[in-house]
Amino acid sequence: RAHRKRKLLRKDKDWSPWLLLSVLTVSGKVSFSSCSPKVCIVGSGPAGFYTAQHLMKARQDVEVDIYERLPVPFGLVRFGVAPDHPEVKNVINTFTQTAKHSHCNFYGNVTVGKDVSVEELQQAYHAVVLSYGAEGNRSMRIPGEDLAGVYSAKDFVGWYNGLPNSHETLSDQSAVVLGQGNVAIDVARILLSPIDMLKTTDITQPALEALAASQVRRVLIVGRRGPMQVACTIKELREMVNLPGTKPDMLAADFDGVAQAVKDVPRPRRRLTELMLKTALEIPGEKEQARRNKASRIWGFRFFRSPIEVLADPDRNRTTAIRLAINRLEGSGEGARAVLTGEVEDVSCGLVISSIGYRSLPINGSVPFDTHKAIIPNTMGRVQQAAGLYCSGWLKTGPTGVIATTMNNSFDTARSLVEDMDSGILHVSSAKPGSQVISALLEKRGVKPVTFSDWEKIDHVEVRRGEAVGKPREKLLSVEEMLQVAQR
Repeated sequence: RAHRKRKLLRKDKDWSPWLLLSVLTVSGKVSFSSCSPKVCIVGSGPAGFYTAQHLMKARQDVEVDIYERLPVPFGLVRFGVAPDHPEVKNVINTFTQTAKHSHCNFYGNVTVGKDVSVEELQQAYHAVVLSYGAEGNRSMRIPGEDLAGVYSAKDFVGWYNGLPNSHETLSDQSAVVLGQGNVAIDVARILLSPIDMLKTTDITQPALEALAASQVRRVLIVGRRGPMQVACTIKELREMVNLPGTKPDMLAADFDGVAQAVKDVPRPRRRLTELMLKTALEIPGEKEQARRNKASRIWGFRFFRSPIEVLADPDRNRTTAIRLAINRLEGSGEGARAVLTGEVEDVSCGLVISSIGYRSLPINGSVPFDTHKAIIPNTMGRVQQAAGLYCSGWLKTGPTGVIATTMNNSFDTARSLVEDMDSGILHVSSAKPGSQVISALLEKRGVKPVTFSDWEKIDHVEVRRGEAVGKPREKLLSVEEMLQVAQR
């Protein structure tokens, strides 16, 4: 009978999940545990894992399956956190415990929306949580942004962190980073860091070699508003200020009136601004001056400037400069608005990296999506007008905050889901097949999922390769290579 089931599954390519279910239950017995609520999570970054963690803690009977597009888990912890910030990646230990929980399964190398539809997941599970993050970039919407030498921060960060199919070159002396958040500071710091500082991190070997050969000697970090509105944290700024082999280059005029205004702001903002003021305006002490005199690389903030055009070398169709509009501020504090003055300036550079934000993308036409805010419309993680569908992470809120912010937002979604189970809004008394049907569908479609134990094979190979060159790991850089190791 089991043999007949497998034969039937292979034979017919157009079976719906419920017809598949009828095959799985042909003996008249349901082959999955009928009482356990089954939840599917799409995306294995911090949002997905924190949602799973809280669900299994709140309901001991819940079974969670996590589906991920790539063969490897952990999302932006693996592909977004700077290689010289290994302490931030320690959350991977917690996520690994969650993945190894007896009620949790990981299925990598499965693209929801292509290999399996959201509707098929909804039929197979009591609830579906979309946590696939922000894979798109916010466009600058200016002429020249498609020129060679212009990159999004997401792609640039993906390149040095080993996101499959990322390639960059660093052949010019000057770079402009647009945006002044933590990601922008990460990019500037990696561009200017001494190679000896990077070679013991998990930065990829191709990125390390490109940075070693890099001609970049000057990085300007440009923002449309002023020093009082800068979006990075003091930790990131302090790392930049103390980066060996570099010195700051600021415009004193950008800080007019700031010393007076900073007295009235909350302590975190005050400390950040005071460090900027000190770096920009104070005459350095003897030791600091000596350090700056030896510096061969320069970084600096440029405030009150918005990009209006990337300029090209007509012979090579490559970036040679960026034209910036000069702004003034209306209002004060966090709510201050940048207003054009009519003045412009051109800044020479061969590399422009846009760090103005990540952007979530719609998964398909059946899931509500706010194209203006680039989020799924939701109330505390409950997708509006879609019973049994939830969202967490950046897909829920937009790309804001740090990993701890995502943790809290994901816990909130998990709480909403548990409330709906407990109150009966979400019907969990009727049995659902969960991964049994989905696995059969994937097999029928020629998709081979990567399990968590398969990922551990990849992890083992990466760590072993890293040890050979004095690094925590040497990442596999292509999906093909990952699958080859996973399927051994």
